[in-house]
Amino acid sequence: MPRVLIVDDEPDIADLLTDALIIRGYSASTAHDGPEALQKVKDVRPHVVLLDIDMPGMNGLEVLRHLRESDPEVVVIMVSGIRDEKTSQAALALGASDYFTKPLDTQALERSLRRHIPGNTP
Repeated sequence: MPRVLIVDDEPDIADLLTDALIIRGYSASTAHDGPEALQKVKDVRPHVVLLDIDMPGMNGLEVLRHLRESDPEVVVIMVSGIRDEKTSQAALALGASDYFTKPLDTQALERSLRRHIPGNTP
């Protein structure tokens, strides 16, 4: 079962994404800040990390930098309320595989997950 880690400081959004992914056959876990996300990537070994940008303390771009250093193979898809071209370009330049803005199009997200998880057929 494909494992997805959802990183968002807003519990309601994390819960909605978790429910949507579980219904679609994914295993989903959550983290609510950058340090927790970095630890969960080590513990859970997700296939994909859905990563918010605007979080207190360590923002999503900082988390992405750390992930690229510690686990360059993990797929990171940015999911953010920020609709700024520079921010999305920065995330993609740092190695994000995709960038989605909120409110989230779950069908587009699922297509992205299918593209980025080899052998994915949930």
